Amino acid sequence: MRYALYIAVVIATLFALGWFVVMHEGAIVFAVLLPFAVLGTVDILQTRSTLRRNYPLLAHFRYGLEAIGPEMRQYFIEADTAEVPFSRQERALAYQRSKSVLDTRPFGTLQDIYGTNYEWINHSLAPSEYMTHDFRVTIGEHCAKPYSASVFNISAMSFGSLSANAIRALNKGAKAGNFYHDTGEGSISPYHREYGGDLVWEVASGYFGCRNDDGSFSEEKFAVAAADPQVKMIEVKLSQGAKPGHGGVLPGAKVTPEIAATRGVPVGVDCVSPARHSTFDTPKGLLEFVDKLRTLSGGKPSGFKLAIGHPWEWFGIAKAMHETGLLPDFIVVDGAEGGTGAAPAEFIDHVGVPMHEALMLVHNTLVGLGLRDRIRIGAAGRVISGFDIAKTMAMGADWCNAARGYMFALGCIQAQSCHTDRCPSGVATQDPKRWKSLDVPDKSTRVFHFHENTLKALRDLICACGLRHPGELGPEHILRRVSPTEVRSLAAIYNFIAPGALLDSVPPHAVFQQYWADARSDSFSPPPRIAALRVSKSL
Repeated sequence: MRYALYIAVVIATLFALGWFVVMHEGAIVFAVLLPFAVLGTVDILQTRSTLRRNYPLLAHFRYGLEAIGPEMRQYFIEADTAEVPFSRQERALAYQRSKSVLDTRPFGTLQDIYGTNYEWINHSLAPSEYMTHDFRVTIGEHCAKPYSASVFNISAMSFGSLSANAIRALNKGAKAGNFYHDTGEGSISPYHREYGGDLVWEVASGYFGCRNDDGSFSEEKFAVAAADPQVKMIEVKLSQGAKPGHGGVLPGAKVTPEIAATRGVPVGVDCVSPARHSTFDTPKGLLEFVDKLRTLSGGKPSGFKLAIGHPWEWFGIAKAMHETGLLPDFIVVDGAEGGTGAAPAEFIDHVGVPMHEALMLVHNTLVGLGLRDRIRIGAAGRVISGFDIAKTMAMGADWCNAARGYMFALGCIQAQSCHTDRCPSGVATQDPKRWKSLDVPDKSTRVFHFHENTLKALRDLICACGLRHPGELGPEHILRRVSPTEVRSLAAIYNFIAPGALLDSVPPHAVFQQYWADARSDSFSPPPRIAALRVSKSL
């Protein structure tokens, strides 16, 4: 199928040549078809465009129409995705920055600056001078092996979901740019190790890469893998933004020997990722598990990732921190608007708390317990631009992760075939006929440039604000139009808790007033009052 058009053109060309030689009357046909045969050959041999390698000649119809002008380019970007308009802008921006194409724009903003929810960052009349754009944050300061992380990294995407060459390109780009690459729950594959980029190993409910035959956690296997110097941090995944509270199954037919070896599962047998962990079932148990991983890894920063759901469950974890003194080195807040792969429609659209609201809850809780300066917070959920990073850090994050932006850098066109194994760009497929066309040197360079140019844009914003580091940003720097006649800063929109406020009393915030007192450090179960309410409704 991939080469069908190319082969047809070559056969037609040869036929025309034969006809010309025999009959001396095929010169016109031969002259017409020969350039197509040459172009198809060039398409297959070039490395910059995966689409042209996978679909020689045919891809030119797309690119030719795109070249007509911005209107047609927008049509194609819109045709590739059923998402809202700003998704088209995200993709265009990521493409430009990954290719180091000038991303300045004439005729002002594309945004409706008078529309509700329009946001901007206030600048200073005394801007800072340009500085390095390599902004970093130290994670695990009290660990034996603290890690200095970039403020912009690659979010969790597993080998199995992504192709071998996609993983290679991401990791090689991370190595070049000195930022980290989260493995996703599919464990550490040979392709993660090939170029030596920094890894954050995500340990999820399937314990892939560190499991016994019965699916339980193996301390011995974990310790061996975690000792690799390439692994910089350990992240326990409780839930993810794309489908929080939902497990997954990789059908046995897709469990190749390669994936089986990476995950530590049998070849050809359904690979089950449970919806919850079997190693712990309480907030205190979670913290004990995180502490164990820190010890087994030789003192590497260890934490957990979650999408916020029931507030009392997060409050239970926070109370467990306060009561036991067992603290994660970091927490990654995954927003419901995130997610790059396939998930049930209801989960994508209606499950989980959006990133900024979830971030505020986690940040406020740690501040209220006097723990914020001891625990770093990362955030992920549709972060593409320098402004996205600035806003998220202004609301309490220490750094950001992104998935879709880096997928765009790899050449993803949002064909929405991630779950079909027929990704045309070779990014989200295990079909070697497709992913081998993704050129690792070229795409890793684009990954590097996307990170580099996005942080340069962030630096320009920071300088315009008169600051020296994005960690100096606060909610007062970000403004939002909340109505046609009213503008408020995020500091005025969101309720911020005073340091230590939860140690003395319950702050007058609705979510704390309703759930804090009943949350339990020894159980994820709903508080008695909530459970009783459920019973009364069922009656």
